Amino acid sequence: MITDIVIIIVSLYFSFYVRFDFNLSFYTYYKNIIYTALPFFLFIKLSVFSIFRIYNFTWRYVSIYDFFKLFNAIVLAELFLIVIIYFTIIPSQHIPLIKMSSFTGFPRSIIIIDGIITLLLMSNVRILKRLYIEIIKNKKFGKGKRTLIVGAGNTGEMILRDILRQPLLAFNVVGFVDDDKNKNGACLHGIKVLGNTSSIKKIIYKKNVEHVIIAIPSLSHKELKTLYDAIKNSGVKNIKIVPRIYDLSNTKIDIKSLESIKIEDLIGRQVVKLDYKGIENFLISSSVLITGACGSIGSEIVVQVCAYNPTKVILFDIDETAMHNIELRIKKKFPNIEGKIHFIIGDVKDIRRLDDVFMQHTPDRVFHASAYKHVPMMEYNPTEAIKVNLFGTYNVAQIAIKYGVKTFIMISTDKAVEPTSVMGASKRLAEETCRALNGSTEFISVRFGNVLGSRGSVLPLFMEQLKEGGPLTVTHKEMKRYFMTIPEAVSLVLQASVIGNGGEVMVLDMGKPIKIVNLAEELIKFHGFEPYEDIDIKFVGLRPGEKLFEELLTAEEGTVATKHEKLFIAKNNEHLSIEQLNVLLDDFKVALGENSIVANKKIRELLRKYVRHFDKGEKPPLT
Repeated sequence: MITDIVIIIVSLYFSFYVRFDFNLSFYTYYKNIIYTALPFFLFIKLSVFSIFRIYNFTWRYVSIYDFFKLFNAIVLAELFLIVIIYFTIIPSQHIPLIKMSSFTGFPRSIIIIDGIITLLLMSNVRILKRLYIEIIKNKKFGKGKRTLIVGAGNTGEMILRDILRQPLLAFNVVGFVDDDKNKNGACLHGIKVLGNTSSIKKIIYKKNVEHVIIAIPSLSHKELKTLYDAIKNSGVKNIKIVPRIYDLSNTKIDIKSLESIKIEDLIGRQVVKLDYKGIENFLISSSVLITGACGSIGSEIVVQVCAYNPTKVILFDIDETAMHNIELRIKKKFPNIEGKIHFIIGDVKDIRRLDDVFMQHTPDRVFHASAYKHVPMMEYNPTEAIKVNLFGTYNVAQIAIKYGVKTFIMISTDKAVEPTSVMGASKRLAEETCRALNGSTEFISVRFGNVLGSRGSVLPLFMEQLKEGGPLTVTHKEMKRYFMTIPEAVSLVLQASVIGNGGEVMVLDMGKPIKIVNLAEELIKFHGFEPYEDIDIKFVGLRPGEKLFEELLTAEEGTVATKHEKLFIAKNNEHLSIEQLNVLLDDFKVALGENSIVANKKIRELLRKYVRHFDKGEKPPLT
């Protein structure tokens, strides 16, 4: 403020100096006018600056927004001064009125010149202060890892700006690479765009790069893999990438948010375009309940739902320890949602517990992610698959209808298509249950394939085997699966919730299927080993209930396109009536009432009766 007072005084005097062509003779004639006007200039400008909160900013982060506020404040202050100088008669204690003649002859151009000089001086003071803090005071040029940033767009600029703010220079950015021809040779904060990604090897060698930051969130896994291989082959070991952004309300990217590239990124990372506004409108005024909230899919649903700041989020899961862990994670990541999020231990098989929870929290939306998912394990325990995947879904659905839930989204699987396993068949029955119950509550099932990195999936298994020195075990050399990373799959689940209609089964486009043996080979190479030489791959045969290839759609179903390129609707004209559903449930209840040996046999018989394709063809024996 003291600096601004000096600037206001200097600006007024200098305005006269500029107005009269730098001739000091003006002072004799205009001395009294300047003395009379100066108190008004100080009072009006400082008052307006206070109203605009010009002094509520941090020097280190002064931005274009602060300059815009300063510009508006100066314009308003000058307008007030015009009114006072040219249109007001001001009372005085010594004489009845300070007549307008006291400002007679005040040059009109002074107001404009003064405003320009004030803006320039005040802006420069703020810029110089930031430059001093970021570049002179805290920087030691040439120190830190020689770093190349891939992507000279908004994300790359945010990364560079955050690097320049750091008190200790951990990164010494030597340049950018970008495939936009218009950016080639341009500079961001003094750092030059050195070329495109096709010349990245040459640039790395020329600039002796030690560290690469990939700042293009929209890269597909193929593009990323090509880029990663080029960087790796150039001898750079330290490669970081920005996380995928699924929350447009918080697009801030800094060096703390950078991640190491994972094998999931190179195999399943896809470009996913979302209707963020539509998802926000779907969630922001809603109370959302998520079953299976601590699982791989459920926990990611929790994170992405919380990013849209709904009125209430209810997490429901049977795992106490996992619930404790997700509580710590969510409270750290979303401090603003504390008080609106509830952590509830319960079992979807316990309908009374479900009733109590729904009665207390009255959710508007339900994401049902609670399920048993491991195919071989459910072959050994078919009774538990039916209890959780069928009756658990039915319980949650019934209570949702009772308490007026608007939308019920059931997480399904590609294993529900032409199911040959107990797990797949139980999920197919869960889909049919949701279709049969559709009415006042809209039931939507979302079907997708394997997600990379989920608990108990093939990738964590390979990682454990790799740590032990191998071999990596693959069931069959022709085994194929669809893969997608968890964040991308969940973001499409949210999108499906917005565009889906009640009774529909939505299908995610998972891209092209990947051979499991290729995944194993890529993982071995990713960690710097040679497949079959350093780390072996062993083929162990199909497990109970497994197929070589999981279809997302059956020939008899087909698909209907939606307005989203990665979402389709499975065509299935056959569905159960409420009466047929009740008969089906009664049959399974009777079977579950038997001892486990008899129950397992009867459940398989009922699955053959009610689920087309179940148990067809040759299957590995249960041992």
